[in-house]
Amino acid sequence: MPTVTNDADDALQVLTAGTVHCIDPDELHKLLTSGRQLRVKFGIDPTASDIHLGHTVVLHKLRQFQDLGHLAVLIIGDFTARVGDPTGRSATRPPLSAAEVEDHAQTYIDQVRAVLDFSPDRLELVHNADWLARMDMADVLRLTGRTTVARIMERDDFATRFRDGVPIALSELLYPLLQGTDSVEVRADVELGGTDQLFNNLMGRQLQSAAGMDPQVVMTTPLLEGLDGEKKMSKSLGNYIGIAEPPGEQFGKLMSIPDELMPRYFALTTGWSPDRVEQTVAALADGAIAPVEAKRLLARTIADLYHGPGAGDAAEAEFDRVFKAGQVPSDLPEREVPAAEFPMRLARLLARAELVSSNKEGRRKIEQGGVKIAGEKVTDPDLEVSAADADGQVLQVGKRAWARVRIR
Repeated sequence: MPTVTNDADDALQVLTAGTVHCIDPDELHKLLTSGRQLRVKFGIDPTASDIHLGHTVVLHKLRQFQDLGHLAVLIIGDFTARVGDPTGRSATRPPLSAAEVEDHAQTYIDQVRAVLDFSPDRLELVHNADWLARMDMADVLRLTGRTTVARIMERDDFATRFRDGVPIALSELLYPLLQGTDSVEVRADVELGGTDQLFNNLMGRQLQSAAGMDPQVVMTTPLLEGLDGEKKMSKSLGNYIGIAEPPGEQFGKLMSIPDELMPRYFALTTGWSPDRVEQTVAALADGAIAPVEAKRLLARTIADLYHGPGAGDAAEAEFDRVFKAGQVPSDLPEREVPAAEFPMRLARLLARAELVSSNKEGRRKIEQGGVKIAGEKVTDPDLEVSAADADGQVLQVGKRAWARVRIR
């Protein structure tokens, strides 16, 4: 049995730092004074292949529980992913196949190892298909009898969609009950989640009480703004930093965040202690550290965190070589394009070189003045290039997207 910290007051201060909700602190303090190892639940639905910094905010909080001697119960929602969490959705999610869910789940597990302690006495890894897939119709009817339609419709996203006449699938209405059932099955003492998961997590308290269990403490962490400084970090919005992205990509993206975001990024993404975050933010506020140097510190920290010590320094050196000295990246990717496809418009070549997602986006980037070929800016969206003109040339889109074209 791992050693659990005996100082409940200090533990409570650390664990509640940076949280938005704790329901409730007295219950958590009572659990911490019990001296037993707490079961701290966090569920991930593998609906995509990548984890970004926004996801790691709650993972760092879970790691704090682990470091205090408690057990992280990581639930891979391989069953609930097939339903799709409706949280924050304006329409029903498209269903995923079992194979897609399985592939995403393995990717998630590989990536969260960068944050969580996977020691057997610190982490329990489970899949909710183990109990949800076994439920029959009688089980489902008993579960739905634990709440009311009015209670489910208290969710803002359901209420908004209903008001606007946007369809809501019955399976989506069941989702909070399925997530709450997870809490019953793993006998969670605490459940963590982002602020958008508050309703679902409170359903776990309700179902545990109905099952004669002590209701779990619910704690939520803030949602992290993306690179635009406005909307929450999301891959679909393109404002994200993936934890599996190359360190150079992470470094460059972090150097682009708005200055006003830095205190939140230091607090939510570094995994630092509250004292260290406070000292760094104070130094930033009083001018002891310049904003650009604070960004460099943040970018090195993130690169080291997910790629190992030294990755941040190497990424910084490469950043300076490319963006300060104006040189071509040392790890420039090469993209082969068949000669038979030429001549072609440069906008299409950008897509073939995987620098933009479509010909339309390539055209837009050219019109915006963000495209260079062989170091020369291109402004004509209808420009055609021949195979001879393109072979061996370096394409650049914006500040961080580069590729060398090879003709075959």
